[in-house]
Amino acid sequence: MGALHRGHISLIRLAREKAGGDGEVAVSIFVNPLQFEPGSDFSRYPRPESADEELCRAERVDVLFRPKEDEIYAIDRSVFVEETALSNTLCGRSRPGHFRGVCTVVAKLFHILAPHAAVFGEKDFQQLAIIRRMVRDLNFPIEIIGAPTVRESDGLAVSSRNQYLNAEERAQAPILRAALLKAAEKVQSGELSSARIVEHVRTMISSANRVRIDYIELVSADDFQPRKDVEHNCLIAVAVFFGKTRLIDNILL
Repeated sequence: MGALHRGHISLIRLAREKAGGDGEVAVSIFVNPLQFEPGSDFSRYPRPESADEELCRAERVDVLFRPKEDEIYAIDRSVFVEETALSNTLCGRSRPGHFRGVCTVVAKLFHILAPHAAVFGEKDFQQLAIIRRMVRDLNFPIEIIGAPTVRESDGLAVSSRNQYLNAEERAQAPILRAALLKAAEKVQSGELSSARIVEHVRTMISSANRVRIDYIELVSADDFQPRKDVEHNCLIAVAVFFGKTRLIDNILL
């Protein structure tokens, strides 16, 4: 959705690597209104168009696709793409309609640009899984490539929304990564109770005085359903508000 940063650069560079010397890399930038619930930050979402264009030029992007809203959505639109199994928990439950917006716009971008492969970041782990499911179920001839989360030196996941944080909130935000790493340590030490692990993460994150927790859950990374005990390929996912800014992070166990 633009406001490109080091996380996006990592996606572009991975795309370039996968495309090879004879391939082309396209970047689509579109602040998708269907992904924003009423009263959210759609109107104030950053749109630094010149900076984004310069970054794409510096990274040797071949195609920058930056359509206007009326080029993507007809005013009387009535068809949407909706995933119904993986999107009922975590961000899908907290943000009703969000993933319908994601699937609809990504399906349209895939039709318009017809890529052989597309790169998405693992910070939005649920989104990545949902897009993979959509590609599988709708027979898109596209390889979906996941890219590791890029982090600041203090562990905070790089995000366009980080710029909304004031100095105090930014100083406290790395507690997300610290709590997730501590949870992984507990699992490695033999703690398998989801309830105890989640409570430990909650206690650590709650120590920050500017935080409001949206969710902390331990789920299967395959179907995003809660697990009573840690199993193979589980995920701890968190979403919190620092002030008005919602941040997400996760760790695979």
